Amino acid sequence: MKAVRFHEFGSPEVLRYEDVDRPVPGPGQVLVRVAATSFNPVDDHIRAGVLAEMIPIALPYVPGIDVAGTVTELGDGVSGHAAGDQVVAMLPLDSAGGAAEYAGVPAESLAPAPRTVELVDAAALPLTGLAAWQTAFELAELKPGQSVLVNGAGGAVGSLVVQLAVDAGARVTAVDAPQHAERLRRYGAHRVVEPLDLAADPAAVGGPFEVVVNHVRVSPEDLARLTPYVADGGVAASTAGPIPEDTARGVRSASLWVRSDGDQLAQLVAKVDSGKLRIHVADRRPVASLAAVHGDAAAGRLTGKTVLTAP
Repeated sequence: MKAVRFHEFGSPEVLRYEDVDRPVPGPGQVLVRVAATSFNPVDDHIRAGVLAEMIPIALPYVPGIDVAGTVTELGDGVSGHAAGDQVVAMLPLDSAGGAAEYAGVPAESLAPAPRTVELVDAAALPLTGLAAWQTAFELAELKPGQSVLVNGAGGAVGSLVVQLAVDAGARVTAVDAPQHAERLRRYGAHRVVEPLDLAADPAAVGGPFEVVVNHVRVSPEDLARLTPYVADGGVAASTAGPIPEDTARGVRSASLWVRSDGDQLAQLVAKVDSGKLRIHVADRRPVASLAAVHGDAAAGRLTGKTVLTAP
């Protein structure tokens, strides 16, 4: 079968589209014929080797943490799935494998694919959806009626956090560049504002807020300037570095390390099928072009979530 692999850490040029052996599902795994995977920023960090100590991987490595496809074979001990099932999953970070024609997937990571979107577009959901869910409901412990600021709301994770928060009954202020404003209003944001002037009074954007969620990579100094945006007793949750706590005001902080969870993913799929959660795919490209996608991401040329279709 065809797959993208890298045999050493480095720039996007280390990614090779080549012939590899088709995986055999082990105990507790299923074999999935891949329809698509997607690009996530962590893919770039793994390929470059900057996460080698945190995420030890064996080389050669097939990237692609997200997968959407069709079950073709079951490993020993697997029940509840059958050949022909359309599924989505977030693969383990240390082994991944979605940028290929076939992938071995832990059965507990699987969820039924959404019925209301094309299967290839469903590959945009797993990692970003789980990151949004775990940020909103595990880190921030979001509750109905709370005021929520989402910084970086137009991005793949931020867009889903906005929708999950609105669906949970929160009043959301979404922060991002003007080109995202109309889409964020469609998602139900109460207020949409342009990127924050972190030196300004939080009241200028309706703050402080009971929950602040940050998806924008900024300096530690600017992360510290987000703390005043959190109301007394509130929480700051971040996927892009820790926001300092303020113990005198009861402000706590939490950072995300996303994990695969088939049950949570199934709940996200149900929200997609019920119309409560919309997946925004900016581009589709063939998986053979993955090196170019990594290069575009490094140069800031990706316009949004990109899915990569299998051969």
